Amino acid sequence: MEVFGIAASLLAMFASFGVLIGLLFGFFGMGGSFLVTPALLVMGYKPDVAVASGLAFVFGTSVIATLKHRDLGQVDYKLGVLMIAGTTAGIEVGRIGLHRLQDIGLADTFVSVAYVALLGGIGLFVTYTAMKGDGDSGVSHDEADGEIDPDDIPDIAKKIQSYRIPPMMKLKGGIRVSLWMILGVAFATGLLSGLLGVGGGFIRMPALFYLIGVPVPVAVGTDLFEIVFSGGIGSFLYAMDGAVDLAIVVPLLAGSAFGARLGAAATSLVDEDDIKVYFGVMLLLGAIAVAVRKIGGIIEMPVLDTVALVIIIGAALLVSGAVVVSSIRELRTAESSTTAQTAD
Repeated sequence: MEVFGIAASLLAMFASFGVLIGLLFGFFGMGGSFLVTPALLVMGYKPDVAVASGLAFVFGTSVIATLKHRDLGQVDYKLGVLMIAGTTAGIEVGRIGLHRLQDIGLADTFVSVAYVALLGGIGLFVTYTAMKGDGDSGVSHDEADGEIDPDDIPDIAKKIQSYRIPPMMKLKGGIRVSLWMILGVAFATGLLSGLLGVGGGFIRMPALFYLIGVPVPVAVGTDLFEIVFSGGIGSFLYAMDGAVDLAIVVPLLAGSAFGARLGAAATSLVDEDDIKVYFGVMLLLGAIAVAVRKIGGIIEMPVLDTVALVIIIGAALLVSGAVVVSSIRELRTAESSTTAQTAD
């Protein structure tokens, strides 16, 4: 049975995958294309279609999740607008670069290798620092609107903030950082958006925390706000080239609409160290999946494509399940504390 020219079973799979990605998207502030794009590549879609459809999915889901984070007061609009300015230029440069790579037949190899390097490297760093527990554990949700304790800011961010290159910008939580650092991070992540079909969240969210010193919840919410624009611009530019496949994007968005709201709400419940550990594990599993697929192509073992797809879907199931369990645990703890106080 087919619906709109695509098998009903495939539509159902995309919608289910959308729920998982939406939950992760709302929770981590990542567009979800860091999993969607590799999954589409594994399924045999052309690199430009996989990238373009991933960006289109990012745009739709980011709107949903950003609205929820706005309700929680976790969006720094000034920072978001500055990030948009730098990201726009980066996206166009990246888009042109991807088309050039595809013309010479290197796009698939480049996208795969870049995913493995970035996902694996950032995943290892975030997981290591979160589990190390050296005091850089982040800022609590309740402190995000007030002045931040310097002890809660990562050492790298403290060093960067010490360089007073004007103009200096005051961000949420009383943070002061050079405008040029913000624009530099924005351009780099925009370049990745255009080249790899990612919203840039898997590098921008940790960059906002570890490099700029933005509280984790605000980094997630602001990142999502920025992704609304980077994903929208990127998908529009690719749509002009006819690369966006709506048969992929629509069912993914239908599922993610529900998942993104749940994920955004979970950020106000789950401990921030847990957020960073889950984030790192998610990236590491994504890197492994892309590496397995690439190795399968090199040694001509098509079965490894299926293994890679299973890893990607399994990663989404594993981490989204951990998020849900942690949220339920926190809700039960809060309910028990309220009951105990009432009894007293």
